[in-house]
Amino acid sequence: MGISRVFDISRRSLATYQKAIDISSHNIANASNPNYTRQRARISTEIPEKTAQFIWGTGVKLDNIDRVKDGLIEAQLINNSQSYSRHNKESILLGQVEQLFSEPSNLGISNLLTNFMNSWNELSVTPNSVSLRNNVIFNAQNLADKVKNVNTDLDTIKYDVFHEFKEQTDRVNTLLSEINEFNKQIFSFKASTSSPNDLLDERDALINELSGMVNIKVNYDQNNMASVSIGGVFAVDGSFANTFEAQVVNNKLTLVSANNPNPIDLSGGELYSLSDVYSNKISEYQSGIDSIFNKLVEKVNALHESGYSLNDSTQTGIKFFTSYSGGELEINSSIISDPTLISVSSDGTSGNGEIARQISEISNESVLNGQTLLENYASLVSKIGNEKLTNEKLAEANKMVVDNLEMQKASISSVSIDEEMTEIIKFQRSFDASAKLIQIANNMLEQIMGLI
Repeated sequence: MGISRVFDISRRSLATYQKAIDISSHNIANASNPNYTRQRARISTEIPEKTAQFIWGTGVKLDNIDRVKDGLIEAQLINNSQSYSRHNKESILLGQVEQLFSEPSNLGISNLLTNFMNSWNELSVTPNSVSLRNNVIFNAQNLADKVKNVNTDLDTIKYDVFHEFKEQTDRVNTLLSEINEFNKQIFSFKASTSSPNDLLDERDALINELSGMVNIKVNYDQNNMASVSIGGVFAVDGSFANTFEAQVVNNKLTLVSANNPNPIDLSGGELYSLSDVYSNKISEYQSGIDSIFNKLVEKVNALHESGYSLNDSTQTGIKFFTSYSGGELEINSSIISDPTLISVSSDGTSGNGEIARQISEISNESVLNGQTLLENYASLVSKIGNEKLTNEKLAEANKMVVDNLEMQKASISSVSIDEEMTEIIKFQRSFDASAKLIQIANNMLEQIMGLI
């Protein structure tokens, strides 16, 4: 009975330490896998055997294969990844917007508007000059072209943002579907005494990717099933996955679920930034430009209509600009064809350039929001730059937090080759000792058999 117990203990020990070596080998094989979580053999004492006289130890067993991770760090990573992705994406998009304005440069609206106003001042000095009249038209056309280009480019960014939002929404749906499939596979192992660690790693990688795209909350039940919500709306619940789509409602780019038409409350991830830039930022910037040029058209036309053309001392009421709408600054085609129709005389007399002088002075008047037109424009450009800079700083701060959390996670969950080799040597020695114990028990048994 005693020798039999030695054989049993040795057999269990051999099996246990062989599995422990297998676990360390699996760790080493996945050392370069960024989504892998180090696994650890949880070895414990086997259930003892009770006899009439004693309680005998029965050796060792592999209790479980644990994933070495810190759930709190994982949760913080998800939250901070959402914030980092949001601010980083917004700073990139606002950087693209900022480049469109070409400020400060000779090709920017500020310089072109200044040139337009200066050309009126030059014309006021020599009001009968046709070449200076053509110069006014030339500068007006340059300004109109720039405004149109900026507005068109803003529309292009808006178009691109919409399609990126749709593509990311499709990716969100794919990730949710894959998380759901992993949930089903993981649930199929619920009867097992050990967790399907590699499947859990793959699902975690999907959840981490999802957290960079949209604000999520993740909960886990006793069967390791992950429930995911987006903006408070369920996305994955047990073994069911929701789907989402991009919609534009009242000029707002929103995310809605397939079974609920109400917009999702986006607060993090790249989808938030895409929605914010599309729905708010670009519209706000275009509205700012519209306010400036509607006021320019109003002020220039009011003065121009009160003046007289060059060749007809009775001709008044001519508009310099036909209209402005959505980035389209239209110059009166009659004036383009006949520059003498530019009305610069206040009384119809030749050589009078009073109207041109007054138009040139518009640039010095506080005509919009208590500021000049150029000051309004400078405030708009400054606002874009400041919003970009703010998001850059917030992204940098969040990136530092994410990097620190990643380092903490790596120190806990990543594979150290040196550590694993040390573990293998330790397990191997235990394995060798168990094998020797079998040899000793076998020798003892042979000696006993030889006495019979």
